[in-house]
Amino acid sequence: MEKRVSLITLGVDDLEASAAFYAALGWQREKVEETGIVVFNLLGQVLGLYPKAALAKDLGVEVPSTVGFSGMTLGYNVREKAEVTQIYDAAVAAGGKGLKAPHDIFWGGHSAFIADLDGHVWEIAHNPFSPPREDGTFQWGG
Repeated sequence: MEKRVSLITLGVDDLEASAAFYAALGWQREKVEETGIVVFNLLGQVLGLYPKAALAKDLGVEVPSTVGFSGMTLGYNVREKAEVTQIYDAAVAAGGKGLKAPHDIFWGGHSAFIADLDGHVWEIAHNPFSPPREDGTFQWGG
């Protein structure tokens, strides 16, 4: 098996509101033939937004009655420390919830946590020891 994550699908309550949230962060929405899905091409991956009820139906499970921390975060690593605050502020202004404001970390990094409109948790981080490459891709250890 090749090591990769190709598509990250987030179940959302309001497809257009969630699409607007990610567009407010500067992400470009892709045109798709299918209705009921929103797609953002990333560097080597795709972020898909799909109605939560439809995703639950596809999985054969009930829609969860509450949204909360699922034990998983999505990470967005940046090149410069100041970008953490810029993205955090843009996410909050777009309707996201600030969970932990930008702060220095004891090992030399800087990060913040936000939740999108559906409670999906994102860490925005600057790791001076593992910065994104020139082409924007990220690999632990640089």
